[in-house]
Amino acid sequence: MIMKRTLIIIGVLLTFFNLSITAQQDTIKSNWKFSGITALNISQISFSNWAAGGDNSINGNTFAKISANYKKNKSIWDNNLDLGYGLMKQGKKENSKFFKTDDRIEFASKYGKFAFDHWYHTALISFKTQFTEGYKSINDTIKISDFMSPGYFNISIGMDYKPLDKLTVLISPVSGKLTFVKDSILSYAGAFGVKPGENVRKEFGGFIKIQYKTDFFKNISYSTKLELFSNYLYKPQNIDVNWDNLLTLKINSLFTASFQYTLLYDDDIKIKYDSNGDNIPDSEGARLQSRQIFGIGLSYKF
Repeated sequence: MIMKRTLIIIGVLLTFFNLSITAQQDTIKSNWKFSGITALNISQISFSNWAAGGDNSINGNTFAKISANYKKNKSIWDNNLDLGYGLMKQGKKENSKFFKTDDRIEFASKYGKFAFDHWYHTALISFKTQFTEGYKSINDTIKISDFMSPGYFNISIGMDYKPLDKLTVLISPVSGKLTFVKDSILSYAGAFGVKPGENVRKEFGGFIKIQYKTDFFKNISYSTKLELFSNYLYKPQNIDVNWDNLLTLKINSLFTASFQYTLLYDDDIKIKYDSNGDNIPDSEGARLQSRQIFGIGLSYKF
């Protein structure tokens, strides 16, 4: 099942890759500007009669960051799609299985109308989820996440400060956030902040989104995105944080090294573990989550 879904994911990424090339050809003739990067990183380790010991493994991850931005007169319309998926398999045994190391689907669409100076009246919709089910470790059989479990949908209205193409700062005092947990087992467990047995959690609050991207030294690119959300109706002081960073180094026309780093804090996500990884009920609580991925592989940037 995982392998079948993986092939579907690769197909989706290649489709967006081909569409981006086609769209790029028409950029000069329109008010659209297309940009992005796609990459495929694979590593493999194999041992045979190796005295020092070791275990066979294969790792792979792929990601795509694609933007389609429209600008004409006093209107701007920015669209961003982020996709990522990674798998790892360790051991020689035939029954050894693949374990997910990365999984995300993120889409955001923002429309703005010029107000004054570099400020725009703006409306934003965004959506986040994942492709496949997730487990805490490779040997676990209890699912802790899945497609649309969680899924996040956000609608925000406010002002967007955009002094240059590299930087945009959205400030929204009026924002609605929906958290979906469609899996029945996770729903009954009250995962991701929904009430036990329910599939949707509704929040109303304030939202800030900062995005910045730049190129330097001709072969290095950096992009960052910081999202902050405060729920006016419940513990507004506990701000949800999502901070994504991507640094890429172009080695030559085909190969690129990439480093992804994410920090996440959500007061509604309760995690049970201690420093040894043991499940202890007393240790449950919201925690700062982090993820980092480094890879070298084939890439295409436009």
